[in-house]
Amino acid sequence: MGLSGVALAAAATHGGDTQFLGNASTMCLAHAPVLLALYIGNRTFRTATLAGLVLGLGTIVFAGDLVSRHFLGERLFPFAAPTGGMLMMLGWLTVAAGAFFSQRA
Repeated sequence: MGLSGVALAAAATHGGDTQFLGNASTMCLAHAPVLLALYIGNRTFRTATLAGLVLGLGTIVFAGDLVSRHFLGERLFPFAAPTGGMLMMLGWLTVAAGAFFSQRA
């Protein structure tokens, strides 16, 4: 995800499309370290696996839709970007919910 974010940032800078590629880059770069942290904390943080899956999927769908719009001129599927955005929000709620569960032993 981090690699994709950097590549998309370069494409946005050199291709001149900061609307789609720049936003896709931002989401990938914002979520890459969070996904890494959730993986590292998986043994003790109860909601880490679920949060990582939801955040990762949401980011892929959101960024994928923006990249598809730029390169193909079409959406991945109707409401793909909002669906990805909602999944990312749900993923962050899942991270927050982890604060209310006891840690794994």
